[in-house]
Amino acid sequence: MTAYHRIAVLMGGRSAEREVSLSSGRGVVRALREEGFDAFELDPGENPGQQLFEARPDAVFNALHGRFGEDGTVQGLLELMRIPYTHSGVLSSALAMHKERTKDVYRAAGLPVVKSIIADRREAAREHLMAPPYVVKPVNEGSSVGIFIVRKGDNRPPAALAAEEWSISSAMMVEEYVPGRELTVAVMGGSSIGEDGALGVTEIVTDLEFYDYEAKYAPGGSRHILPAPVPEAVARDAMAMAVRAHRALGCRGVSRTDFRYDDTASAPRLILLETNTQPGMTPTSLVPEQAAHIGLSYAKLCRWIVEDASCDR
Repeated sequence: MTAYHRIAVLMGGRSAEREVSLSSGRGVVRALREEGFDAFELDPGENPGQQLFEARPDAVFNALHGRFGEDGTVQGLLELMRIPYTHSGVLSSALAMHKERTKDVYRAAGLPVVKSIIADRREAAREHLMAPPYVVKPVNEGSSVGIFIVRKGDNRPPAALAAEEWSISSAMMVEEYVPGRELTVAVMGGSSIGEDGALGVTEIVTDLEFYDYEAKYAPGGSRHILPAPVPEAVARDAMAMAVRAHRALGCRGVSRTDFRYDDTASAPRLILLETNTQPGMTPTSLVPEQAAHIGLSYAKLCRWIVEDASCDR
């Protein structure tokens, strides 16, 4: 690991997850300053390359979320400018951001997924493209933005998908709905922390319809149970699968893989949903919670992520 001192924390940006990114970034700046770094906020505008050139950081902590932040685009800029940066590189970021490409990688690695198709949002609004229940979600957004669950017995798909004011991606994934429980596993790739880098298994519980954007970020929207109250064998499998997903996608630094644990059937199953290459980093986010559970403070976690920064990721 290389020693860095002046750290630009990229935060905010232009995606639908801007507010979450600002919260993550502010927490990271405070933590890095506690650790003795010269950390400062950098909200990329129309010319982020010029902003970075003028700021001259030793390294970048990428706390951007969503498109233009974790889809490989800003990673490509940082590679061109030869500025060391955190989290995953260009290819793995692009793969993990596109839910169907992620599934292709999962399948090739022998990881369990459910069937899905890609369609234009208007097509998905006209008729059922698979038998309900199913989920409709943007193919390249995060934080559960723009997700709908179509239940068995629903006569039509969500009309909102055809609305003129729709401002999210037009490409939608229509995916088989998996009943059961929401689990998540953080992985610190290349570390000696946890089990092969896996920090633990959290169950996410919400009283809302499902774990959507509001459930994730509204006060009281969800509860995190750590460790998840699942059989030990299921917890081990989830951690092993998260590590395999991290490696198959070529992730670097910290990632977080989300699962559905279907314990409603006679043969319970774990299904991978997606891998987040830049998980939320507010002090109460899932990754810092799992790190704290194994004795790694928020500030020390931020230090580890910065010290892992590099180019050619």
